[in-house]
Amino acid sequence: MALNEPDTAPLVTLEQAAGVAVLTLADPAHRNALSHAMSVALASAVDAALAGGAAALVLTAQPPVFCAGGSLDDLIVPKVPLRGMYAGFLRLANAPVPTVAAVNGPCIGAGVNLPLACDVILTSASAAFDPRFLDVGIHPGGGHLWRLERRIGGQGAAALVLFGDRLDGREAASCGLAWRCVDADELLPTAMRLARRAAGRPRDLVVRTKESLRSSGAIGDPEAAIELELAAQEWSVAQPGFTERVVSLRDGLRSTRGAKGRKAQ
Repeated sequence: MALNEPDTAPLVTLEQAAGVAVLTLADPAHRNALSHAMSVALASAVDAALAGGAAALVLTAQPPVFCAGGSLDDLIVPKVPLRGMYAGFLRLANAPVPTVAAVNGPCIGAGVNLPLACDVILTSASAAFDPRFLDVGIHPGGGHLWRLERRIGGQGAAALVLFGDRLDGREAASCGLAWRCVDADELLPTAMRLARRAAGRPRDLVVRTKESLRSSGAIGDPEAAIELELAAQEWSVAQPGFTERVVSLRDGLRSTRGAKGRKAQ
């Protein structure tokens, strides 16, 4: 399935199976630049995936560049106000289900906002993170500084944004910008394994837990954090099927222990 504006080449493809939707930026001729059309196509893809019942999203891109940043043409002659350019990555950031970015090439400028919008970032060695906003003479936007600082701290955000440093895939993983750096041929399979595991859990519970995780970031008091989690935990144990799942897990563990004991004899 392809998502794009009418009468244009496909900009984002969507493949969905077993609760996992893979969204692929598909404009390599323009280095997957985050034009207004690309942003709209990505937002539409996220909406379509969620409407189709996706329980986890994987974002990737056709190589060699993951995303070259905002379209310079759209900056020179804006099609919409700047806020309108945020639609694609904000749809990812606000998705209620778990999201994984599989970054297989350079992310430049506003393109860094795409993986930053996801819950988990995986990279290959060919990945690179290079904000480069100031080189174009534009202030970072879309919550870029906030998301970057939350991943790698104030010093890391300053090094990348103010001083023009950049990180390759291995460096990104070592400083916490990415969760893991893997071989290129293992990048998408690793992302899919994570996504399938999330999608295989009770969807309502996963959504509620992600919501709590987000809310926890704004809490500075441990007692408030306990109350937040307690309310969600009480909700979870009252859900249909909870007792059956716990009984099944208990019986499975007993069966496994019994088999190990008999084998030891």
